[in-house]
Amino acid sequence: MTLNRRDALKAGALSAVALAAPTGSAAAAGAGEPPLLPPAPATGQGASPRWRRGRDNQRVADLGNGTFLNPVLSGDRPDPAVLKDGEDYYLTFSSFDSYPGLTIWHSRDLVNWQPRQPALTRNIGSVWAVSLEKHAGRYFLYIPVKAEPNDIFVITAQHIDGPWSDPVPLGLHDHIDPCHAVGEDGSRWLFLSGGDRVRLSDDGLSLAGEVEHVYDPWRYPEDWDVEGFSPEGPKIHRHGDWFYMLTAVGGTAGPPTGHMVIAARSRSIHGPWQHHPGNPLVRTRSQDEAWWSRGHASLVEGPDTRWYALYHGYEADFWTLGRQCLLDTVTWDADDWFHMTGGDLAHPLPAPEGGSALPHGMALSDDFGAPLALGTRWSFFRPVPEEAARCRSVEGVLHFAAKGLAPSSGSPLLLIAGDTSYRFECDIEIDPGCTAGLVLFYDDKLYAGLGFDAGRFVTHQYGIERARPANPHGRRMKMRITNRRHIVAIHTSGDGGKTWQRFDRGMEVSGYHHNVRGGFLMLRPGLYAAGQGEARFRDFRYTALAD
Repeated sequence: MTLNRRDALKAGALSAVALAAPTGSAAAAGAGEPPLLPPAPATGQGASPRWRRGRDNQRVADLGNGTFLNPVLSGDRPDPAVLKDGEDYYLTFSSFDSYPGLTIWHSRDLVNWQPRQPALTRNIGSVWAVSLEKHAGRYFLYIPVKAEPNDIFVITAQHIDGPWSDPVPLGLHDHIDPCHAVGEDGSRWLFLSGGDRVRLSDDGLSLAGEVEHVYDPWRYPEDWDVEGFSPEGPKIHRHGDWFYMLTAVGGTAGPPTGHMVIAARSRSIHGPWQHHPGNPLVRTRSQDEAWWSRGHASLVEGPDTRWYALYHGYEADFWTLGRQCLLDTVTWDADDWFHMTGGDLAHPLPAPEGGSALPHGMALSDDFGAPLALGTRWSFFRPVPEEAARCRSVEGVLHFAAKGLAPSSGSPLLLIAGDTSYRFECDIEIDPGCTAGLVLFYDDKLYAGLGFDAGRFVTHQYGIERARPANPHGRRMKMRITNRRHIVAIHTSGDGGKTWQRFDRGMEVSGYHHNVRGGFLMLRPGLYAAGQGEARFRDFRYTALAD
């Protein structure tokens, strides 16, 4: 039997051996990092190589042999904004309703990435595609938000780890996806979705003109299956004598073949812009490919002086994981046009040479032995200003004050899981009047999981309460949720995990994603506490599973 690429990916790349990993603050900081398992050899006709496995058995892109296998950052890492700063690379993503948000990631080789600190701690709305820049020795983040009203904010810092300034609105109420650019004459600009731009003041902290239309993007053939034209996410790069503009068209989700990368260039920041003769440069042509809806690309020079592109895409069949961060190789032709060469990204690509590899990623397991890692491991959903005061970690116990009546109104604590199959479990103890549990959370209207009070369970499914069977364990139990390729099983234990009982409600969650609900989010594992008093969580363990 001949396997196509999508079948090969399922058969080979998603079946690694489990690896135990340390938990808690030491693992999150990189200390005590477990050895990586090598990828298993490919077997069978058309089989793909497997990822290596790291902390909590999570996928690692670096194969250790001079190649890597996408994604370089798994899970919901949409709209990558990358900055080359000497030998260092910094990267951040749209964080939407998660706060603290805009976590800065650090790399020296473009493949292995470590989280540093969140740049945005105050909830200013749903954060969309940002621009991360360094100008005159100072770091800038231009942040579009969906709020009342919509706007684009700017924050600055002298160091990439902050402190970052308080967000300042620019008054751009009908525009998204800014990209900071400096012209050949030193002028500063924000390029915006739709082919527009606006001039910035010399300090970059206010507008110095009106929005003007400067570019009409290339259009795809009418018979292509797309979501909509939607030109968005412009990225401006200067290379040699040219300014290059990359744009995403076709819609962010919708059909797998919709999103794509196009480009244009100009001798001047002021235009005119000439379409790339090879448009589109990246496009999913079939749902049999490994990655769907690829777009929102940025160019970056690697440590080996070769060029690369970072963009996002959905893993085939896994809209629920959100848009993951992909790295592609770039070549330049004799006419000074660039080309992306990764195809459908189902197979390894040559890794950049010359850079040093940082320990990749972070543990998602948490022994609560240190202050809660807010903004890196954990984040709140739509928090109020005092939300962080609800949580305190004391001697291996997370004390989580109850809020609201359910996960929908309780600002749950969530993390980004980047595996197609995983389980997570925790010891949970509640005060009288409190309801707490584990959830798979898309947003306040769509989530699944299980909670309990002193006498009954509460079943969450489709974002509603489905049933309240009797709870035999009382106010303390261990709970486990297993999500194996969208098939969800829940187990509980009243004796500290010595024996487990399967909860009598199975779930299937493949529809918990943007094409159903909207919002551009992902299905996230997490904790919630509602009602009165507090819940106490101990020994949270996350483990990626082999399929």
